[in-house]
Amino acid sequence: MSNFQSIATVTAALQRELQDAINGALAGADATVTRPASTGMPEKGVNIFLYQVTPNAARRNADLPHRDSEGTIVQRPRAALDLNYLLSFYGDETKLEPQLLLGSVTRRLHSGPILTDSMVSGMLGDPKFSFLAGSDLADETEPVRFTPLSLSLDELSKLWSVFFQTAYALSVAYQASVVLIEGTERARATLPVRERTLTVLPFRSPDIEEIESELGPNLPILPGGVITILGRNLRGDVTRVAFNGIEETPLAPNVSDDEIKIGLPPNLRAGINSIQIVHKLMLGIPPAEHHGFESKVAALVLSPTITNIAVTSVPADAFIIDLAPTLRVSQRAVLLLNNVTTGATYAFPIKPLAADTAQVTFPVPLSGATAIDSGPYFVRVQVDGAETSLLDLIPLSPTFKQLIAPQVTIP
Repeated sequence: MSNFQSIATVTAALQRELQDAINGALAGADATVTRPASTGMPEKGVNIFLYQVTPNAARRNADLPHRDSEGTIVQRPRAALDLNYLLSFYGDETKLEPQLLLGSVTRRLHSGPILTDSMVSGMLGDPKFSFLAGSDLADETEPVRFTPLSLSLDELSKLWSVFFQTAYALSVAYQASVVLIEGTERARATLPVRERTLTVLPFRSPDIEEIESELGPNLPILPGGVITILGRNLRGDVTRVAFNGIEETPLAPNVSDDEIKIGLPPNLRAGINSIQIVHKLMLGIPPAEHHGFESKVAALVLSPTITNIAVTSVPADAFIIDLAPTLRVSQRAVLLLNNVTTGATYAFPIKPLAADTAQVTFPVPLSGATAIDSGPYFVRVQVDGAETSLLDLIPLSPTFKQLIAPQVTIP
């Protein structure tokens, strides 16, 4: 790579090479490096002006990233640049001197478009360029190449318009590519490779097709229960089940390619939770876990359960219900009452909670003009759309006893 002097070194080396080229074509011609102006230009010769520097499209991201996850430099940052030069020619127009100079420069850059190490070394040995003695452009892994640019008349006129009150001179544009400028930061030395390993694995992406409760198909999933995950390619080197992004490891006997049984973790919330199968790959010597394959995220609806019901009129008419799991601040809860005798249905939502709680108070009018009817009621609570229990009132149904909601009688 090369240091910060590389851009100036390319310009100086180009000036020295073109000076030799035009001396053979026109005696007394000079190669200069200055901004085109109305005065101060060579009487006859070529002027080299670096008018634009752009990132090299092929290498602009080749050095990323240069730091690891801990912020330590693993390789020196490198900037890849393209240098765009305007070459303008001066001389006696009646003797066609600008055109003679243009021909000699074109011949030189076409026959030798590469800036070789010997050219750079020769320039650095010239006392005229002693200010570039610290340049290491000759150590760059890829040599700089000069390529003519095809500028349209409109582009050329816009380029010359930036030189205030400067008359146009016969000119061409060349691009020098690529110049690699390396930072001075010290990179951490990497350890040598002692042993090489190659692992070839088939692409086995797990797929979740269905999630069943331990109570049976189409029955609610309850807190603290066990679920069965059905699908394809579920078993990997190391198989984990991620609930809301937190990974849990099922017991080995409960994992197969099309079925996984796992107990629900205690931190799930009532309502919709995400579930995902995660495969870790055992790679390296000794084998260690690496990121592998993951299934798409599936939805697991956890039904809350009612652990206790109390009906009170002090200090106000209300149902006090203990729920599992704990109700979170951001969750919505609605008390649902179904009169067993008349079929009347009531819904009583609560206001947003101030804190997480396992005991929820639902205001229910038990007296007065707005009081609910007396009689036995099925009691259910709906949390974020998940109900504590579904009603199955058909005695011959296989889920009749499992899906009966708790009852409370209002006198």
